[in-house]
Amino acid sequence: MPEHTAAADFAALLRELKDRSGLSYGVLAKRLHMSTSTLHRYCNGDAVPADYAPVERLARLCKARPEELVELHRRWVLADAVRGRKGAAAAETPPEEAGSGTGPGQEASGAAPPAEAASAGAPPAAPAGADTGATPAPTRRRTRTAVLAGIAVAAVAAGVALAVGLPGGGSDGDGDGGRHRPVGAAGVTAEGTAPASSSPPSAAASPSSPAKDKGPARTPAGSAPAGAPSGEGQKSGVPVTVRAEPYAWESPCSQRYLADKPASEMKPPPLEEGAAAWVAAHGAVSSGQQYLRLTVQGTGPETVVVDGLTVRVAGKRAPLAWNDYAMAYPGVGCGGGVQTRAFAVSLDSARPSLTPEPGNEDFPFKVSESDPEVYYLTASVSAYDVDWYLELKWSSGDRSGTLTVDDEGRPFRTSGNKGRPAYEFPIGGDGWVPEGTTKLE
Repeated sequence: MPEHTAAADFAALLRELKDRSGLSYGVLAKRLHMSTSTLHRYCNGDAVPADYAPVERLARLCKARPEELVELHRRWVLADAVRGRKGAAAAETPPEEAGSGTGPGQEASGAAPPAEAASAGAPPAAPAGADTGATPAPTRRRTRTAVLAGIAVAAVAAGVALAVGLPGGGSDGDGDGGRHRPVGAAGVTAEGTAPASSSPPSAAASPSSPAKDKGPARTPAGSAPAGAPSGEGQKSGVPVTVRAEPYAWESPCSQRYLADKPASEMKPPPLEEGAAAWVAAHGAVSSGQQYLRLTVQGTGPETVVVDGLTVRVAGKRAPLAWNDYAMAYPGVGCGGGVQTRAFAVSLDSARPSLTPEPGNEDFPFKVSESDPEVYYLTASVSAYDVDWYLELKWSSGDRSGTLTVDDEGRPFRTSGNKGRPAYEFPIGGDGWVPEGTTKLE
């Protein structure tokens, strides 16, 4: 889908919701904590938000119906994917094309670029009509020297990293181990590779260690990050991608986090789009329940059937004995409601399994590049501290496989919070206070 069409379709629905609400750009922008000009650009199609959270908040302020929320998310996914492909293409443009000093007649004359000439041990060819006896420009010579020096430094750094980072100085085929993948990276296991269940996410960390301290997990051969550009899925032979948002909120009132820090060291509650950074900064863990938003999209025009989602438990322990922090400000109303494609799971069960929320259909569903699906999962727990992940089964024609969906190569982590000290952050206050002690005027 052309970029302008995807962005225009997204903006059209956003503008329709805004106009129907009867609220001005200024009022909406103030409630969304963004500038009026930014909101104008979103509704006019001049820009596509990098995160979906502000879009969903805008839609809810405009009283969007459940089916409209689903359609709005679908259009945002398409517009965001097209923008991502455009950005990737720009990043692949060689720096030489942006003014490397190449003469206008060099390419036409068939002369080798400076890098090729250097590798052949010959000086670079001069442009047509130039004085071949002239000394090469100092700037170009310094550039080649800097490039060669950079390559040497990179090689040495790679050797040191291998010697320090791998046990016994051995080799490892995991690349970056998932440390640089986006939130919600999903290991991909296609037909012909090792089964996902034979290579689960990393082992559970001890209750005293924050989730971010757990080491990167090994991912199966043929793995790719969730939400990767379509080309990556096609290269690995997997016709579907998954983008997981493990720190989405159904509403601020339903979201809480456990942290092994006193209230005096905690920052104020974040907005939803800042939740992942807030969690990482405090080593926090989802408390009582975790709300996941999964966007599943095909990598091509063919139809892919999503046969089901399976919950896998990687470890169970006693609930964390940490402080419990509520994300909602006292006295602030909370909206929300059951979404389409919504599921629930109790992690306290011996064999946790997803069940559709009332009024929702169960698997299978169909997706393609132009018709993504969004699934909302509410995982609840009270008696344990649980490490868990998901396995998404797909099929397309005579092919089938499994995607392992987790949190940046590590399991999702959700802990019970019964009896834990609970805190809230009053509006206009300057710190956390015990929950229930705030007096509303």
